[in-house]
Amino acid sequence: MTTLSPSSRARRPAGAGRRPRLASGAIALLALVLLAVPAYAAVAGDAYALTLASRILVFALAAAGLNIALGHGGMVSMGHAMYMGLGAYAVVLMQGFGIASGWLQLLALGAVVAVVALAVGWVALRTRGIAFIMITLAFAQLFFFLFVSLKAYGGDEGMTLQQPSAFGVLTGHASALYYALLACVGAVAYGSWRMIGSRFGLVLRASRINERRVQAVGTSVLPYRLTAYVLSALVCALAGFFLVNLTGFVSPAYLAWTVSGELIVMVVLGGAGTIAGPLVGAAALLLVEEGLKSWTEYWMMVLGPLIVLMVLALRRGLWGLLASANDTDAEARP
Repeated sequence: MTTLSPSSRARRPAGAGRRPRLASGAIALLALVLLAVPAYAAVAGDAYALTLASRILVFALAAAGLNIALGHGGMVSMGHAMYMGLGAYAVVLMQGFGIASGWLQLLALGAVVAVVALAVGWVALRTRGIAFIMITLAFAQLFFFLFVSLKAYGGDEGMTLQQPSAFGVLTGHASALYYALLACVGAVAYGSWRMIGSRFGLVLRASRINERRVQAVGTSVLPYRLTAYVLSALVCALAGFFLVNLTGFVSPAYLAWTVSGELIVMVVLGGAGTIAGPLVGAAALLLVEEGLKSWTEYWMMVLGPLIVLMVLALRRGLWGLLASANDTDAEARP
């Protein structure tokens, strides 16, 4: 049994083992705000607030999926919007075949996306750096132009969702969709937290830092990285499922490389490799975007430089800044 020697106790950082009050308080406050959004929308008669909050959660879910690959595994993918688009198209196409059950749609899109992600990951993960980025981008563009060319399914104009995915008495209720989204975001966050502390998470994070050393101790990193890539794709597909039910529409624009870029910005802005970072990053980006839209019609010209400045100033992201403040506070306590 290992014990701490007096010298090792002395080297233990001040405040270690204490509850990270600042971060925990921020999470609790964020959870309360998110839980209260439907009630606020109903009392204030502000339906748009619920729509905006739902949109934030959709992109937070997709960013959380990308964070598994990018934040924990160091896999910079420019193709994760492809999985969002596939998830959205699966819902519309299955309704065209008379399958309205949400559970069957989730099962089918999960199977399709898992196969596609396995194929893409198997090829892309045999490369590194810019080659990996370009391969993921190439596959995303392939599916983008595939759906553009399918005129029977709307082509570049997209398709309308005839009715929401069927979930019994909850079908079509905006509040039910919102709480389902919130539950999925919480479940993915909890799963990511458990993953980080597991052997799987340890190998994945170690391979991000130095893959050769991991392989030198007899552990093959490819199965771990491929599994992480597929998991991240499935979470993005789930976000696509919610997105098409939220908007009632799907188009090839959902698969565009610019959407993948936005997801990367959300992860980096919130804090890559953190649990709450994707949610914070998605909320920050979309709320800033909404504010700029109400201020000027040239909002895109302002948003680009603003994002660059925010990323440069916050190297660890918004949530990383909060964690740093929490660490500073812990070290200051006796």
